[in-house]
Amino acid sequence: MRFRTAATAACGTLTLLAVVAPAAHADSHKGDTRFTSVTFSRSTVNVGVSAAQTLTVTATAKDDSGISGIYGGKLVSPDRHIAFPDDGSCSRPTSTTMKCVWKYVLDANDSDDYADLRNAEAGTWVLDAEAAAKDQDFYTLDSSKSVKVKRYAKLSVTKAGPEPVAKGRTLTVTGALTRADWNKNTYAGFAAQHVALQFKKSGSSSYATVKTVTTDSRGGLRTKVTAKASGTWRWKFAGTGTTATATAGGDSVTAR
Repeated sequence: MRFRTAATAACGTLTLLAVVAPAAHADSHKGDTRFTSVTFSRSTVNVGVSAAQTLTVTATAKDDSGISGIYGGKLVSPDRHIAFPDDGSCSRPTSTTMKCVWKYVLDANDSDDYADLRNAEAGTWVLDAEAAAKDQDFYTLDSSKSVKVKRYAKLSVTKAGPEPVAKGRTLTVTGALTRADWNKNTYAGFAAQHVALQFKKSGSSSYATVKTVTTDSRGGLRTKVTAKASGTWRWKFAGTGTTATATAGGDSVTAR
């Protein structure tokens, strides 16, 4: 994404505006104009610090008099920044409908420093678009259609030891939780987060949560458990409203 002025954005080029949008309010409409379908290619977009992520939004509007145009197609972040699509096209499937497809690229490490995603933008983004009918009716989407844009999270490979371990003895299990820092383009420890320690007994196909552990000030995880059977230990993070879920690679331990 690149920051542009509002005038440039109106020309349809890729844009993430460094301006504050008006506060969101409920959808508004006049007459029989309506959006019959609004779909997102992904319900959640998890963005790290290097690889750009794409999102496609498809919107179809209808009015008995016909649709003269669908305008806007903006995504608005929680801190009210505006993202315009990189690419878009519209068609008329019928005489009364119009369908628009918009493509967005979300990037925390764009070549243009002004375009980087910022941490404050993580969370729920809403689609802002207006369908205008030929008879002057309209329907404006303000906040009813949304998508999650989250900071990517990682759990280091689980370490459990000693291995092998005698049944009934203590195992020490460690790990670390980090998440993308969009402000600094790096991964940083995610402190004070509850992470589930899970165990899958040998021969089983599913994990069960044994306990929940809180990450330390650097995102570190460390706990002790009693080894009752052979199997695989792993960490699992449920995520937050601004941060993605994460599952660590497991460590198999033989209990004798």
